[in-house]
Amino acid sequence: QVQLVESGGDVVQAGGSLRLSCAVSGSSSGVKIWAWYLQSPGEDDREPAASFSSAGSIRYADSVKGRFAISRDNEKNAVYLQMNALTPEDSGIYYCVADDRMGPKIWGPGTRVTVSS
Repeated sequence: QVQLVESGGDVVQAGGSLRLSCAVSGSSSGVKIWAWYLQSPGEDDREPAASFSSAGSIRYADSVKGRFAISRDNEKNAVYLQMNALTPEDSGIYYCVADDRMGPKIWGPGTRVTVSS
């Protein structure tokens, strides 16, 4: 079972940058998709802000294209989300998610990002 713990959330001014980290533990060899989701309180699951697959496909939501970058460091067993040119609309709780395409997605506890205008 994979366990995920996010970190790096903070309060930042509009136009600033943050780098979120997701520490991965447990067996992750079966994970097909790594993703970062932005959820605001009361929202249901929606498309990920960024994701990449074991096949090498990287996808970004239109709202973050050109500003966010997802990456994984296999040596450090971590997934990252570099966020630049942040806007207040980027505020919320960011969740690291592992998807093996077989069972339920595995979510970390989340890390809060607040972008002030």
